[in-house]
Amino acid sequence: MTATSSPPPRTRGARRARGPRVIAPLVSGQEIVLLAVIAVLWVVLGFATPAFLTAGSLRPLFIEVAPIALIGVGMTLVIVAAGIDVSVGSQMMVCGVITARLLVEAHVPLPLAALVSVLVGAVMGAVNGVLIAWGRVHAIIITFGTLNLFQFVGRQIFGSQTVNGIPATLDVFGRGEPGQTLGLPHSFLLTAVIAGVVWWYLRQTPGGRHFYAIGGDALAAELAGIRVRRRVLLAYVVTGALVGLAAIFTIAKGTTTLDQSIGAGEELAVIAAVIIGGTSIMGGRGSVLGTILGALLVQTVTSGVPQLGWPSNLSDLFVGVFVIVAVGTDLLRQRTRRAAR
Repeated sequence: MTATSSPPPRTRGARRARGPRVIAPLVSGQEIVLLAVIAVLWVVLGFATPAFLTAGSLRPLFIEVAPIALIGVGMTLVIVAAGIDVSVGSQMMVCGVITARLLVEAHVPLPLAALVSVLVGAVMGAVNGVLIAWGRVHAIIITFGTLNLFQFVGRQIFGSQTVNGIPATLDVFGRGEPGQTLGLPHSFLLTAVIAGVVWWYLRQTPGGRHFYAIGGDALAAELAGIRVRRRVLLAYVVTGALVGLAAIFTIAKGTTTLDQSIGAGEELAVIAAVIIGGTSIMGGRGSVLGTILGALLVQTVTSGVPQLGWPSNLSDLFVGVFVIVAVGTDLLRQRTRRAAR
């Protein structure tokens, strides 16, 4: 009877023989396309209206981009995990009026008022997260309900009045000299820093990759040991907190008066930026950098159309076309992958 030889034990060299670790590229194909589209638009607008490429035109553009991009960073987490939040506009309304009243009536310092705004936003995000994660109800239904709930709360705080006399301390995030460094608005710079942190978290940490796993298949992720409910809750809390900070940016870019229109339509602009940026509406795939570029593209179109002398409502048409193309491309990509299996 011949003895069978057992396979040799693995060595470090054998483990290394598997090949190098594959690292995702820093910039995806979708992001390269967005960069190219934005560059072409800027060149066209620069030739059509030479004032577009001046600091006096680009700086307000970046100021307008900042709140949309900032909320979009959180919305990227939500949609990557196969969720959605249509209540962010109403959340901004609540955070905005609370901040304005703290500054005007209670004379609270700006840092403390900003902290309260972020915390209030986080609480509203937690309400969404708990109802969605533990209530087992689809996110669109929950957030549509809380959209109306938060809007009611905001209107009650407004009391059918405007908040007047907003102090100049908000200029640090505004349009004037106090609100910029090296020609770039502080609101946009802070948004870029936060986006960089979330980008690193999603790419480099196991916790970040869990969001993609949940969006791909929540049941499989749960069976693999991922705490799905906690991750979903975290996504909505982060989004709410960023809405609170974005409310500060939005107040700062306006006048000394705040009315109930704050946050109106913000959810549509944010979701458009995220989808155009390449995040799959079905979940499981997305990029923070793509969201920033998507927000920049949306705002470029919104700002550029009036400068060309065209009707401003054409910007809605163009953004809608971009969204349809992005969704169609994503669905086609998914169908191609399924057919290749």
